[in-house]
Amino acid sequence: MMLEKTYPVTHSDGEWRRLLTPEQYYVMRAHGTEAPGSCALLAEKRHGRFTCAGCDTALFETKLKFESGTGWPSFNDPIEGSVETTVDRGHGMIRTEVHCATCGSHLGHVFPDGPPPTHQRYCINGIAMNFTPDPA
Repeated sequence: MMLEKTYPVTHSDGEWRRLLTPEQYYVMRAHGTEAPGSCALLAEKRHGRFTCAGCDTALFETKLKFESGTGWPSFNDPIEGSVETTVDRGHGMIRTEVHCATCGSHLGHVFPDGPPPTHQRYCINGIAMNFTPDPA
């Protein structure tokens, strides 16, 4: 269930369905999860930015991406102000959900088991992001 909050970028359910692929809609609007290892962004190592597939907000930078072994792109920290978190009590667990601060789309979860210096692991569905490499 999406938060009862008005975001800077909003669309009706029908508009989201037209803007996103069915797989993106499932993850970003219905709080689904992509299969581990299924997204090309998992192996992306070029310098650049990962942006929200729903609104193009810059979310993460490559310099804070790391290989977690989980099958999803993982980051130490988001770009300041780009994401918000809520408590997710689904699937018989209590987790911290990460969503885009601009459009409210579900991105993934954050866990306190990442590497230093933050010890955070933002485990993000690759299908919820686009990647833009830095200019050469």
